[in-house]
Amino acid sequence: MDKYSFLNAAHTAYFADLYDQYLTNPDAIEPSWRAFFQGYDFGSESYGMNGEIVDGVSTQIPEQLQKEFQVVRLIDGYRTRGHLFTKTNPVRERRKYEPTLDLENFGLSANDLDTVFNAGEILGIGTQTLREIITHLDRIYCSSIGIEYMYLRTPEVIKWWQDKLNINDNHPSYSAETKKYILSKLNQAVTFENFLQTKYVGQKRFSLEGGESLIPAISNTLYNAVEKYGVKECVLGMAHRGRLSTLVNIFRKPMNELFSEFDGKDFEDENIDGDVKYHLGLTLNKTYQNGKSIKMNLVPNPSHLETVGPVAEGITRAKIDNDYNGDDSKIIPIIVHGDAAIAGQGIVYEVAQMSQLNGYKTGGTIHIVVNNQIGFTTNYLDARSSTYCTDVAKVTLSPVLHVNADDAEAVVHGLEMALEYRMRYKKDVYIDLLGYRKYGHNEGDEPRFTQPKLYKAIAKHNNPFKIYADKLISENTIDQSYVNKIEDEFKATLEREYEKSKEAVSSKVREFMEERWSGFDRKGLVEMLKEVNTGYPKNKLEHISKVVSTVPEGVKFLRKAERILDGRAQMVFETNTLDWGMAETLAYGSLLEEGFNVRISGQDVERGTFSHRHAILRDEISEERINLLNINPNNKGEMFIYNSLLSEYGVLGFDYGYAMANPNTLTIWEAQFGDFSNGAQIIFDQYMSAAEDKWKSQNGIVVLLPHGYEGQGSEHSSARIERYLQLCAEDNMIVADCTTPANFYHLLRRQMKREFRKPLIVFTPKSLLRHPRAVSSLEDLAGGKFQEVIDDTIAPENVKKMVFCTGKFYYDLLAERETLERDDVALIRIEQLFPLHSEKIQNVLNRYPNVERYVWAQEEPKNMGAWSYMLQRFDAVKLEVAARDYSAVPAPGSSTRDKSRQRRVIDNIFNE
Repeated sequence: MDKYSFLNAAHTAYFADLYDQYLTNPDAIEPSWRAFFQGYDFGSESYGMNGEIVDGVSTQIPEQLQKEFQVVRLIDGYRTRGHLFTKTNPVRERRKYEPTLDLENFGLSANDLDTVFNAGEILGIGTQTLREIITHLDRIYCSSIGIEYMYLRTPEVIKWWQDKLNINDNHPSYSAETKKYILSKLNQAVTFENFLQTKYVGQKRFSLEGGESLIPAISNTLYNAVEKYGVKECVLGMAHRGRLSTLVNIFRKPMNELFSEFDGKDFEDENIDGDVKYHLGLTLNKTYQNGKSIKMNLVPNPSHLETVGPVAEGITRAKIDNDYNGDDSKIIPIIVHGDAAIAGQGIVYEVAQMSQLNGYKTGGTIHIVVNNQIGFTTNYLDARSSTYCTDVAKVTLSPVLHVNADDAEAVVHGLEMALEYRMRYKKDVYIDLLGYRKYGHNEGDEPRFTQPKLYKAIAKHNNPFKIYADKLISENTIDQSYVNKIEDEFKATLEREYEKSKEAVSSKVREFMEERWSGFDRKGLVEMLKEVNTGYPKNKLEHISKVVSTVPEGVKFLRKAERILDGRAQMVFETNTLDWGMAETLAYGSLLEEGFNVRISGQDVERGTFSHRHAILRDEISEERINLLNINPNNKGEMFIYNSLLSEYGVLGFDYGYAMANPNTLTIWEAQFGDFSNGAQIIFDQYMSAAEDKWKSQNGIVVLLPHGYEGQGSEHSSARIERYLQLCAEDNMIVADCTTPANFYHLLRRQMKREFRKPLIVFTPKSLLRHPRAVSSLEDLAGGKFQEVIDDTIAPENVKKMVFCTGKFYYDLLAERETLERDDVALIRIEQLFPLHSEKIQNVLNRYPNVERYVWAQEEPKNMGAWSYMLQRFDAVKLEVAARDYSAVPAPGSSTRDKSRQRRVIDNIFNE
């Protein structure tokens, strides 16, 4: 008896389809069928396909059905591993992978090629011979596009990709008009680079030659985004390779302006230093012939590869929140990577991990890798351990399309599918554009020193425009005269613009997102030192206090949370001694009532690393997140606060981008401990301190860095004040170290009440969060203003020694002075380190007629802290220093030793 005889009675296409589903997602099919297929797989792996006799019963599955299953396995093999056997590399032989997709590896042979199989229906081609099925599989999975998607885990998404790829066997069918458009953009890309190579021999331009198909692909993607999906805006982040071509051929940067930059002309604005041409950004409103338009933003970027990624994402999220009411289908981020950079830079992983997080998601990003197969002089085999440079995509289960950059239609088609996927599933998708780099890294480099064989092949290789033009001629879409015509026309345009550029005497830097920053003029020192009215009516502060100290109706908080609310009420309505957390809360609350939004992100910011903020409380029953500041009926703005992933570089870059796009949102990044900002140093160096001078780009990002010596060791003492002060020049940012809750409150409010924006770095306290003397009254908040310098209150005529200090160290010195009952030492607090308010400092100096010695006192070693900065910038009097000895580390690991060193500094200050 054949116990599988029933299988002969059903249509084998049904079994093939069911088995295909089983291979994709075993849990999705009926359990008995799953058990059957598991047994089949086990049997075929363990015993081959011949079956065996058990208790007189044949376990032989019908031969035709066995073959159907084997063909389904073959199809699955192509889907899973076909990308390893594609024709996607235009200039190199591909590495060999095992096992191959040979028939024998699937229990099939050449004898089966003309056998008809129902499994063809899985590919949408109906019942076909195995030969025809393989032909289709090769076209779908092993031609100019190789795709990785079978690891996505979501059956619906996998099915979507399979259906999409089956259409035209993953080969586009474009109209003659579309083909001519692709050719025209290729012509622009190729001719533009050739023109620059001729006119500016040896100058750096980081050309796109070898990857020119990027230009028609992005251009077509933007058009489709508008036409098919109603996208209103795009944010494009990219490094150098191909940036100039993108600026001119997509963003329509005036060519004559670019040629003036190549000529090295000085910038017309004497107040900025500008940047090299391949770092500059641009914002453009583009209207198509159908009347629809899109706003395009190419984000300015530094030389630090991949840094622009989080910034572009932050800009996108800011626009989603504030321009599109949370609708991420109206804006699309595109990030263009280099192959060596995407594989080698850790920031790529940080940005990938943000992609689906509530505080950072942007509805999916299209990532495009301009894959030169070389990084400067390093071959790809030395640049990564992974198979592909794009393997970071697997972290977030994002599909990857590997595309031959020489096949222009395949590149455009791949981007079309990527766009549709992004718009449908709101997740990241990656395009690996496999091409080459025609010249060395920067056109002045000789690549044959390190890659002689590769560059011998590249020298003989036709460019993508020539390849595509020949293809269109061969299929009679165009003729050679058409090719000559479009080449000549664009060359003539370039020549006209080149001649026009000679008339200009200077270059200009166009402000990025200029429209967004209308009304916010760039300002210098005079405006930065002007007093700003940052008070807020006392009755309104009391109202906010009531809101944030009351349990909402119908909500049940933990008892500890209720005690926190009771404490807030007590501070305001009973003792009138507000601590740091309460003053901070009222700063945010008052800004919300005035119509500003507030965004805070960073590690554990909802509660605060030191449990001082408690911005988010949870309902004990439902665990709903409740931000009491947002339930104030008087609000005109909204507060967003997010605990971040354990990232500094990526998150600060994101929040910097967010602030770049939203001058009316108080955007704050808080480090868990101040020294953790070390991991984000590139953002400080290349953006926060330099962007206004390089790109005319204002930014109001606020960075909170907990700082203070409290015996917590090297890593949790110093936020490295010295590093930020070293970056300060030309009125580029503000650095503060406040000693009172009220001053911090006014500092935050001042940040938004000004008509310009500068980055603000605040060294925030740890122990002062609950220090009994670090308190302020409600009146201090209601009627005060930010004080750059806080004078002492002792009798000026008695003072022989004037000590300048900042931050938490003031309270240590104050306690010592009171213990010693000294009235001859004045403690002057410098609350704003940069820019120093020289006039206010001089006013303080003038009040003390009998001072004999002036001292700068700090907790940090002499080679750290603000001492070297004060020595350079503070020239009103001759300063001595009281500080720890020079040290390689900020603080010792022993709390006993730390106290001893602190003691010596304090004793030194109060010595006669």
